[in-house]
Amino acid sequence: MSGAGRVNLEPAWVLHRRPYRDTSEIVDLFTPNHGRVGAVARGSRRARRRTPLELFQPLHVSWAGKGELVTLAGAEPRGRGLEATGRRLLSMFYVNELVLRLTLRQDPHPDIFATYESTVYRLAQDAGEAKTLRLFERDLLDSLGYGLLLDRDVEGAEVRADCAYQYRLEEGPRRAEGNAGSALRISGRALRAIHTGCLDDATELREARLLLTAALDHYLGGRPLKTRQFLNALRSRASGSSLLAK
Repeated sequence: MSGAGRVNLEPAWVLHRRPYRDTSEIVDLFTPNHGRVGAVARGSRRARRRTPLELFQPLHVSWAGKGELVTLAGAEPRGRGLEATGRRLLSMFYVNELVLRLTLRQDPHPDIFATYESTVYRLAQDAGEAKTLRLFERDLLDSLGYGLLLDRDVEGAEVRADCAYQYRLEEGPRRAEGNAGSALRISGRALRAIHTGCLDDATELREARLLLTAALDHYLGGRPLKTRQFLNALRSRASGSSLLAK
């Protein structure tokens, strides 16, 4: 930092951008040392003053000011922009929306920044999409203090791969016995796979999706994700085929 309220060459990604007044934009930046930052990019919509404020472009940014909105002073690439199409691009937008919805402005989470960065790189590089998303969701919840109990049951016993469990978000997994009411049924094998990150089996991936979606919905306070609504509509139109491995 140089001078009061001045930040220089902070690593960043653009999570969202929207028009502001006639020629400017408001951009939501995600940074390791300052968390999410709302910045006014003055004149950025003028072609002759365009800055590289594209989504999925790694940046170094500088800004001045304090409070909810700062003034962007500069932006330059710190690497090649990521390219993706179809469901992978939609997956990357989904990751952006999760960060926007579950983190606060000016609340630094360098661990989430590192996880976000590795996730969008993996999605752009054609890595296992469903596994990449599930691990991002797991790590995001954990970094925010909402981590799921995965290796032990509510009694403190080690989760067994050959057992079935009933998972309550406020408590954790309990060995399945009879009617669990609102509890989610999940196999011990899936719980262990989520814990270790070895999500290579299709059945375990489906179970992981159900558990992690339930956890995310709980902490989103019932407010639906726009990307998920959009993708569900596309799935319905395509007779249930999935465009996003969710």
